[in-house]
Amino acid sequence: MSEGHPSKAVLIAGPTASGKSALALELALAAGGIVINADSMQVYRDLRIITARPTRGDEARAPHRLYGHVDAAVNFSAGAWVTDAAKVLEEAQALGRLPIFIGGTGLYFKALTAGLSVVPPIPAAVREDVRARLERNGVEALHAELATRDPRAAERLNVRDRTRIARALEVVEATGRSLLDWHHEGQPPLLPKNSFRAVFLAPERDELYARIDARFDAMLGAGALKEVERLADRHLDPLLPAMKAHGVPVLIRHLRGELGLEEAASIGRADTRHYAKRQFTWFRHQLPEFEWVKPEEARGWLAAAARERD
Repeated sequence: MSEGHPSKAVLIAGPTASGKSALALELALAAGGIVINADSMQVYRDLRIITARPTRGDEARAPHRLYGHVDAAVNFSAGAWVTDAAKVLEEAQALGRLPIFIGGTGLYFKALTAGLSVVPPIPAAVREDVRARLERNGVEALHAELATRDPRAAERLNVRDRTRIARALEVVEATGRSLLDWHHEGQPPLLPKNSFRAVFLAPERDELYARIDARFDAMLGAGALKEVERLADRHLDPLLPAMKAHGVPVLIRHLRGELGLEEAASIGRADTRHYAKRQFTWFRHQLPEFEWVKPEEARGWLAAAARERD
């Protein structure tokens, strides 16, 4: 490609437990690539097991970036990820390596390929005040307050969506403008059209759900409960993203004695299956440029992507 443009990149997306990591590693080994994380929970260093991050052995076989580089106490955003991803993309270009973005977070991929709105940093005092009111008065009261301050944003949000309601109220209080207005003034995409190939792994649902259930049990066997216990011992804000990773809230309830382990595991498996279903829906409607393939057909797709690198 011409100077000043990103080299051809490969984007591998799909629901949780669809086999993305293994495919990304295989492509990285075959094509001299750098595997770049695009999963919003795998960025947290506290959550290696419960988020099914690549093993240390796999990370040693090929360069991996943006895995476990953020502390759980950080309210990491898509904007922060884009900033980090831009640096890794420059690194890949400088080394002549193929950038391989892999993950299941649709917003990260949309920011990568379509750009992202730029919201100024929210002062800590504003954030803490909004969250204190949320805990004190409840989510319905906060939604009613948002409806007064920013009726357009309030109308679009579910009245029980604590995180997004708090976020919208923080933004309007800190900036005096609606979050919707900021969404119209964004950064350009890191990967313009025709600078990448993108695939979405789409397993059969029954097969995928069986894999999700088996993986959740395997994570428990590998020490996920102890990992969550260490996180809970930090007494972090429950609204932080890391505290809402799939399996974390319900295992914390188990550690508090509210649920038996099998009941907690059953809820964790079900929550993860529901998340996978939402991933299918989100990518279908928000990122139509992704080619949907069955996992068993993905190797052929990746081989073609590697050949089209230049």
